[in-house]
Amino acid sequence: MTVCAIIAKRRGYPVSERPTCAQAAKAFFDALPSLLLVIIVMGGILGGIFTATEASAIAVVYTFILSVMIYREVKWRDLPKLILESVVTTSIVLLLIGFSVGMSWAMTNADIPYMISDTLMGISENPMVILLLINIVLLIVGIFMDMTPAVLIFTPIFLPIAEELGMNPVHFGIMMVANLCIGLLTPPVGSALFVGCSISGVKIQQLIKPLLPFYFALLVALMMITYIPQISLFIPQLLGLM
Repeated sequence: MTVCAIIAKRRGYPVSERPTCAQAAKAFFDALPSLLLVIIVMGGILGGIFTATEASAIAVVYTFILSVMIYREVKWRDLPKLILESVVTTSIVLLLIGFSVGMSWAMTNADIPYMISDTLMGISENPMVILLLINIVLLIVGIFMDMTPAVLIFTPIFLPIAEELGMNPVHFGIMMVANLCIGLLTPPVGSALFVGCSISGVKIQQLIKPLLPFYFALLVALMMITYIPQISLFIPQLLGLM
């Protein structure tokens, strides 16, 4: 948000008028059906009603019902076109994931993850340095590998190291996901970046330079997550989940 505010200020983007209480209330109630999607998905996953994969299918059905019956922004005749566009976008992502899985198999077969782990432990015994090196490795891995294979391969390797350093497993998990999420926005295998470009019709080459300030902000946030455990642990502790 800070990066967005700075860019908006430098480029002189227009500022809209402050909404009245009535306008804010109307906007909230108009958006309420969409906001319920978050509660349905997160509540279902945390309550053990469905898995994360099943939640994505439920989210699609719920969103379609909202678009057709509540907001009436989509007509039944638009359905074939929407399905075709979804197939094209999904195909791009699946191709990227396929190449990524192939690379992860090659790395595992060559014992590269364990070589990386041994190298890290031989460089330094300082916990801050080791965490920094783990971040660097995960950032590089995230650039070339999709999140799921990266988590499956590197969690058994890096989690014991993190626990040796006294790191909470929840804290480590959030740090790891934050690293790999940055990879989802980074070429050449940034699946989220390719989906965004496909939907917007913008070429990926045009998008890289404007994204640089956001990459910097994400790296700052990553360092804060890594070295300030309470950022990750405050809410789980507050809710009694730990």
